[in-house]
Amino acid sequence: MLQPIMLYEFPRAIVHFDGDAFFASVEQAMDPSLKGKPVVTGKERGIIACASYEAKALGVKRGIPLHEAVKMCRPLIVLPSDYETYSLYSKRMFDIARRFTPMVEEYSIDEGFADISGLRRVFHASYEDIARQLQSSIRAELDITVSVGLSLSKSLAKLASKFRKPRGFTAVAGNHIHLFLDRTPLEKVWGFGPNTVQLLTKQGLKTAYDFVMRPEKWADRLMGKVGRDLWNELRGNAVYPVVTEEKSTYATVSKCKTFTSPSRNREYVYARLLRNMESAFIKLRRHKLRARVMGIALRYQDFSEDAVEAALNRPTSSAQEAVPLVKTLFDSIFKDGAEYRAVMVVLGKLEPDREEQFELFEDRVRIDKMIGASKVIDEVNGMYGKHKLSLGSSLFLNRNRKTARDALPWRKIDLLKGESARQRLNLPRLAIKV
Repeated sequence: MLQPIMLYEFPRAIVHFDGDAFFASVEQAMDPSLKGKPVVTGKERGIIACASYEAKALGVKRGIPLHEAVKMCRPLIVLPSDYETYSLYSKRMFDIARRFTPMVEEYSIDEGFADISGLRRVFHASYEDIARQLQSSIRAELDITVSVGLSLSKSLAKLASKFRKPRGFTAVAGNHIHLFLDRTPLEKVWGFGPNTVQLLTKQGLKTAYDFVMRPEKWADRLMGKVGRDLWNELRGNAVYPVVTEEKSTYATVSKCKTFTSPSRNREYVYARLLRNMESAFIKLRRHKLRARVMGIALRYQDFSEDAVEAALNRPTSSAQEAVPLVKTLFDSIFKDGAEYRAVMVVLGKLEPDREEQFELFEDRVRIDKMIGASKVIDEVNGMYGKHKLSLGSSLFLNRNRKTARDALPWRKIDLLKGESARQRLNLPRLAIKV
């Protein structure tokens, strides 16, 4: 006999909405001729980034190499990823959610949380009806579907949205939590990784219900604060708030780029590394941060990699200052003749970029020139497009051989008057002939 955990239905109401095969769904929304067909994105990477549910039904999943996926599904439609358009759809999806409540958290590009507690009087509707209206509005206005979960905490709401996909809706009231958790295996719980699941299994647990039926002190002793927080979240006692502010605190900033075709060309691999470094520092400056440490990684065609990191001479947000260190790190791990598929730059030990105390022997004139150059670069790129003004190494970016994976998304080819490869109207377009 299952023991109820809570008697109240909805002392608070948290919604989790999750895009169904988001990237592929956006492609199908832009081009209605793709609807009902097996569509995948990730052509530029050689690995599936997202698969439509029609493709999933044929065994095609995210992370599978494209050549294997094509063998599994002959009519597979493979598209290059169009992250710019995906971001536009994402922004509109969150804008729709904010019509229902200002308490919206953008958890990722395709999923978010919304706190609708206390809004029944405003909408003259139940919490279930409000959540369904949010779901149907996204479907009607964007022509994409989301699965929705409604419950008392973020952890429960996220579990509920995953319960029925795609286009699912699951509401878990407080007096039904015990029934829902009894049907939830440990590995489905948000926050339980493989090692945690193994640990809990060795304690005789099988479901999320088994976990919450243990005392809170037991969860705290076994897993610490994480265990205690999840224990409360799963029992409907919200611990994690819906965070409406844009993320502004970072432990690290990283940029990784997979080549459209593997390369042995030293100049090309180095140019890609510098381009990633420039992108990382652009993001750093956007959030008014600077880095003390930088690391790089070169990934081989077999997915193994070499990595190295070192401290910068001083905390900086200038890519120009970091170039000598990047060159030293690159030379230390690059192997002539090796075939590389990706490069990564990671900036760490971040701190606010504010006025600093001058050091006695620093080259202040050179530092001020670097800071000034960064400001000019940001201003020019803000006007004419990212990387319009960049390091000279970008001249080597065209030296890699072109393959079918170099195909651009149609939105970057079919330009409107006045648009360029770097600058387009921030408006989704439909591939419909009229």
